[in-house]
Amino acid sequence: MSPYPFIPFELRIKYSEEEAINKSLSFYTFMNYRRTIREFSDVRVSDEVIKNCLLTAGTAPSGANQQPWKFVVVSNPALKQEIRMGAEAEEKEFYEHRAPEEWLKALEPLGTDDHKPFLETAPCLIVIFEEKYGLDDLDNKIKRYYSTESTGLATGMLITAIHNAGMVSLTHTPSPMKFLNTILDIPVNYKPYLILVTGYPADGVTVPDITRKSLEDIAVFR
Repeated sequence: MSPYPFIPFELRIKYSEEEAINKSLSFYTFMNYRRTIREFSDVRVSDEVIKNCLLTAGTAPSGANQQPWKFVVVSNPALKQEIRMGAEAEEKEFYEHRAPEEWLKALEPLGTDDHKPFLETAPCLIVIFEEKYGLDDLDNKIKRYYSTESTGLATGMLITAIHNAGMVSLTHTPSPMKFLNTILDIPVNYKPYLILVTGYPADGVTVPDITRKSLEDIAVFR
């Protein structure tokens, strides 16, 4: 395999220190309004907006530039219903049998349970898959490097892009999620990473009155 050609890179935007401080503070303030929403409007979202958000996610760094992610955008009502049924079956098993008591107590303040109506109400589900390994023409496995970390980076950028477009989202991770491969006809070398429920908030929606950790709690400067 021939190496990539290297091309000159030039930083296209150069800010003064004051400009950088102001822009970084403005962006933090904007992102601090981002909240996870569990009640969605059924108002449709623009296909073009979703495509642009996915293109943004695709700019994420990845191990060896293998870009081991696949985004499946689901708006078909029948498929959304199937996904809800599959997810709720796993969630019921989780809440009733698999979850340790400590985990249930941690979830209790958020009021979550095995019912997931947002999977049908929201106009768009973006199912994110992590490519665990590639396949060549003879179905031999091709190793993927840092696929989990890379897919996580892309997912974070997708959530940010969705917020930037004036929409809201919810990360949903029923476990296990193999039913998604079957419903969406995705090969088994792609592992379901999470469902990103995407759309606009329902009228009158409320969110928990939570706080975020301070800078001193999340960062150390040496």
